Amino acid sequence: MIKAGIIGATGYAGAELVRILLGHREVELCWLGSRSYMHQKYASVYQNMRKLVDSECLDDRMDELVKQADVIFTATPQGFLASVLKEEHLQQAKIIDLSADYRLKDVNVYEQWYEIVHQSPQFLSEAVYGLCELYRDQIRGARLVANPGCYTTCSILTAYPLVKEGLIDPDTLVIDAKSGTSGAGRGAKTDNLFCEVNENMKAYGVTTHRHTPEIEQQLSDAAGHEIKISFTPHLVPMNRGILVTQYASLIKKADGSLPSEEELRAAYEKYYGQEKFIRLLDPNVYPQTKWVEGSNYTDINFKIDMRTGRVILMGALDNLVKGAAGQAVQNMNLLFGFPESEGLELVPMFP
Repeated sequence: MIKAGIIGATGYAGAELVRILLGHREVELCWLGSRSYMHQKYASVYQNMRKLVDSECLDDRMDELVKQADVIFTATPQGFLASVLKEEHLQQAKIIDLSADYRLKDVNVYEQWYEIVHQSPQFLSEAVYGLCELYRDQIRGARLVANPGCYTTCSILTAYPLVKEGLIDPDTLVIDAKSGTSGAGRGAKTDNLFCEVNENMKAYGVTTHRHTPEIEQQLSDAAGHEIKISFTPHLVPMNRGILVTQYASLIKKADGSLPSEEELRAAYEKYYGQEKFIRLLDPNVYPQTKWVEGSNYTDINFKIDMRTGRVILMGALDNLVKGAAGQAVQNMNLLFGFPESEGLELVPMFP
């Protein structure tokens, strides 16, 4: 049994961490940190936790928390962990950061896209990118895990095998992504009010969304050279879910022909055939957010357009589970040698 603390426990991702960890057989929650609701009963903030969580919300003192917890989840805004993290913290507890503070290896890229000064760049080289299906071995030995974002997890997993195997030209990759409103967090914002979102769809962060360099970094590593993508997110009127549709040109073979569906499917099977939380769908069955809601699964499929020489890639996941809290717990399981699916045997909710 290990002890886990959460800073940012009253945000949507933090609350999802609480929900998942309550069902984890190897974890005891010892600290629910929240600046906004300090000293209030956690169950008064989230009434669904009544009779499940009796503790009060605490502060975010890392110096005290590392003395009590074996693992700390920071479900906090960008810049928080970077402003407080010290070497002695990492010597006492494992840290899984759900913000973007340690996802990007180039501090200049981070400061350009997030428009804040990184206050602890000395930890960037050590942090392991917590995409379990790709970096499982590195995660096991890590002290600091940079938990990926929701758009990035879905976008990277959907494209990775075809980029890695050289079946598509990654510089032609265009990603059209859609998210439910919980992806924007729990804070009150005019753009997320019911009357603004209901019966409406809109693009946002066009050419400027902060997940762009994160996707580029990971797919550049897969391609073996630097790439640039076009990424456009959209807000849709639902609570949860990410759906990405990606378009890329296929790379012709030596004889001038295009890769076949069988060759593309074999690439996905090579990387994901043994992965519990990635489901490659049958031909002509395309991912839907409803099929993964409330679960840690990512559903993926593709369709070749022989007329244009392009392939359409599709992926879906729950932004609060595989896109945030579920992935963080998956990382924790790897760090402590638990079965990777412990606490994550979550059947998708339907309808």
